[in-house]
Amino acid sequence: MHPPLVIAFDFGLRQIGVAVGQGLTGTASPLETLRARDGAPDWSALKALVDTWRPGRLLVGLPLNMDDTESPMSARARKFAERLGRVTNTPVELVDERLSSREAADRSSRPRRDAGSHAAAAAVIAETWLAEQD
Repeated sequence: MHPPLVIAFDFGLRQIGVAVGQGLTGTASPLETLRARDGAPDWSALKALVDTWRPGRLLVGLPLNMDDTESPMSARARKFAERLGRVTNTPVELVDERLSSREAADRSSRPRRDAGSHAAAAAVIAETWLAEQD
């Protein structure tokens, strides 16, 4: 049984997309895009966001290469996920995010590099994880 509510993050060095996913429906909605400086968000604002929504689990997209190998961004995403769990005291899982940005762009009329596309990619990450739980 998966948690009724999850928050997913599309990690980036300058922007981190955030989406909320509903376990009951298996759907997710883009929430916002947080600014980051070299991958570091405003941790107090991020913690406040998690405290407001009180999800049962946090999801972080893991950028893998198409051949299943890790990229330099994979290590950065793992580090972000580890700190996220410590700061929020909430379980964190990594989710394969290959092609999530492309799928998010296909769903939206916004340009792929638009800040909103990061939150849309986070929604795809959440829906991917929720679908795997069934």
